[in-house]
Amino acid sequence: MDNNRNVIDIDLDSLKNFKPPNISGKSILIGVAVVFGLVLLFGSFYQIEPQEAGMVMRFGKYVRKTDPGLHLKLPMIEQVLKVQVQRQLKEEFGFRTMRAGVTTQYAERRLAEESLMLTGDLNVAVVEWIVQYRIIDPYDFLFRVRNQTETFRNMTEAMMRQTVGDRTVTEVLTVGRQEVETTVQQNLQELCNEYQIGISVDQVVLQDVNPPDPVKPSWDEVNQAQQQMDRRINEAKAEYNQVIPRARGEAEQQILQAEGYAVDRVNRAQGDAARFKVLQSAYRKAPQVTRKRMYLETMQKILPQYGGKLILDTDAEGVMPLLPMDTFKNIMPGTAPGNLPAQRTGGGQ
Repeated sequence: MDNNRNVIDIDLDSLKNFKPPNISGKSILIGVAVVFGLVLLFGSFYQIEPQEAGMVMRFGKYVRKTDPGLHLKLPMIEQVLKVQVQRQLKEEFGFRTMRAGVTTQYAERRLAEESLMLTGDLNVAVVEWIVQYRIIDPYDFLFRVRNQTETFRNMTEAMMRQTVGDRTVTEVLTVGRQEVETTVQQNLQELCNEYQIGISVDQVVLQDVNPPDPVKPSWDEVNQAQQQMDRRINEAKAEYNQVIPRARGEAEQQILQAEGYAVDRVNRAQGDAARFKVLQSAYRKAPQVTRKRMYLETMQKILPQYGGKLILDTDAEGVMPLLPMDTFKNIMPGTAPGNLPAQRTGGGQ
């Protein structure tokens, strides 16, 4: 305890003997001037990045625009507002990206209300989309409209609700997505030009379009029925494409065959008629000769069809004809010799 008391006594004595250094008013003024000079020096220069544009304000009034690079300004009098004019910006609707690759859907009730939309056929669809845009006029973006980002989001949501409300839920969920994106982009760009907000809309992308959760099972059943119907239709069309062309080909073949047969029959009839006329002309010139020639030609065609032939002369006398009975039995089995046919060549034809 005594040692501690001695230390305290020594410290108190040293404090009583301490005298502050003498600082003159001139030194203080020099220090203030140095600080003020540093403030002026660092406050007079500003840097504009390549993707930015600098908007210089003097006492709150716009005076000039500066390009990327190092520039001077009046310190404490002029203020610089930097606008991203070369970067592509985006706004998300119905969901929010927490970090790269991770999104949150309907984390708040406000997001759910933002994505719920009424279609033209009085159905409800959950629409999530992204708008990509650029700032092409920084002056209009900063000074034409207040709350630029909020105003732009309200304009985008209004255009999307209007476009979705003009279409059925089936179009929005399936085949009409591309048309919805194009229509919203065009209408939104026209509205931005009308408001002179200084924004160019690059792209509108429907991120996800679904029916509300309570009706998803029914919607899936409808989709399955639709897919089954489309499959049946495609199968029927495939069968139609196989059967109908084949039937048409067969019909065409039958028609061509009939036409060929008709041409053949006509030509044959014409040839027979011409031949008959020639025979008739020859018959008129020599009836006996022509009649005999026709008879002989006919016999020449008919007689070879019979195997055995027996020719008897009715005027033959005194000679008993020798008949080859075995030959006739082989040719005409079951026929009696007395019933054999006989052809005569004596007098008649």
